[in-house]
Amino acid sequence: MRRYLSLLLVALGAAGATVASYALSAWWWCAAGPLLALTGLGCRDLVQRRDAVLRAHPLAGRLGGGRAVVRERAGDVDVYADGHEFLVPSLRPVEPPEEPPVVRVGGPDCRQPYDMALLNVSAMSLGALSPRAVLALGRGARLGRFAQDTGEGGLSEYHLRGGADLVWEIGTGYFGCRTDDGGFDAREFADKAALPEVRCVSLKLSQGAAPGGGGELPGVKVSAAVARERGVPAGETVVSPPRHRVFSTPRELVLFLARMRELAGGKPVGFKLCVGSRREFLALCRAMVAEGVTPDFVVVDGAEGGTGAAPAPSAGRLGVPLTEGLITVHNALVGAGLRERIRIGASGRVATGPDIVARLVQGADYTNAARAMMLALGCVEARRCHTGTCPAGVTTQDPLRARALDVDDRSRRVHHYQRATVRDAVRIMAAMGVPEPGGLTPAHLVRRTGPTTVRSYAELYEWLEPGALLAGPPESWAADWKAADPDGFS
Repeated sequence: MRRYLSLLLVALGAAGATVASYALSAWWWCAAGPLLALTGLGCRDLVQRRDAVLRAHPLAGRLGGGRAVVRERAGDVDVYADGHEFLVPSLRPVEPPEEPPVVRVGGPDCRQPYDMALLNVSAMSLGALSPRAVLALGRGARLGRFAQDTGEGGLSEYHLRGGADLVWEIGTGYFGCRTDDGGFDAREFADKAALPEVRCVSLKLSQGAAPGGGGELPGVKVSAAVARERGVPAGETVVSPPRHRVFSTPRELVLFLARMRELAGGKPVGFKLCVGSRREFLALCRAMVAEGVTPDFVVVDGAEGGTGAAPAPSAGRLGVPLTEGLITVHNALVGAGLRERIRIGASGRVATGPDIVARLVQGADYTNAARAMMLALGCVEARRCHTGTCPAGVTTQDPLRARALDVDDRSRRVHHYQRATVRDAVRIMAAMGVPEPGGLTPAHLVRRTGPTTVRSYAELYEWLEPGALLAGPPESWAADWKAADPDGFS
């Protein structure tokens, strides 16, 4: 209630000054007038829907406390600095398509493929986000016909109420399909995966915000609704295990993915990871080749990703950045002869049209965004995600604080943001002479490597030919390919 204290004090002051102006002296109107005006302004802040901070902090929010201002100006970019990257336009541009392209996700073993948009909502759970935020993201995704990843916190009623195409993420805690002892409940999984809103299923191995460790939800954010969805006690901190219980080797992982796809009625199944050891990912490729089983997609999460709620010691310091992760996964799948069967999603610091195009050049087929979607919801980057005191109502479980987020308004903003960003990406590709993402090559992205030198990605990185690892790996890959064990992670 302290958020409304300034409005309450002003209103009481206005009432007192008004009474004094009648009972004591007309001079009290000098104070009553401004105070009444401020009271009216505060009431307007309380009911308006455009500014979440003012809605949650009437009057006080106008002082700017806790409000982050994000500025992006082209003039701030030093195009002469080493490491600066740019996309290559063409002297023969093409007309952009009327409808943005989509990506068909579903390999040969998939019976219900899904057409994925170029930009989608990345994994964000109920608990990490407020119910209103989850609902607004879902409604925005439904309006724009793009997908919403549920995050590892379970397939909540708010995800379902949003009406979006859902990617149901299963983490190490198996929330939403969890046995009493914390294992995987196949029957519950099959029942929920059969829901028409669930279009894909994703198994989370690791994430960029905290690779190598399970997710953590502070007790202050474990409301009754969150506890019900996750099957845990309310008010107690929830820490997911660091690894899965249902498999312990690459081969077992691949076979478990096949089982999940069968339980899901043939819907697309894949996994998400923040790349660490190249040898371990190659072990997964060896297991896929040996068993003749592949996932339908792989989501690569960059170590620089995350929404700001990750533990500070691990954020950005564990795992491979998205660029190197994408190139590693793409090359490994190409070299193992598997790339045509598997789509790659990119997640981590994707926010603009050029970001999308760059990730497609680096090996992705589509992208996911979390932080940018939160900004579209009204996030002011107050960095209070873990405390439950988000001033914009995005990451809190307090109903009064969450009231700041107007679902109808923010769902439209999410929709408009995604549509405009994809439109920018499509126009940029057209300016590069590329009518669709499949025409992008590593030569289309260039990096300044020195004061007088620039090199394209085709020159900077090694790109394997299809089946190269099977036919005889190049020297730079030979040791890792040889040591990769389908029956054991290194």
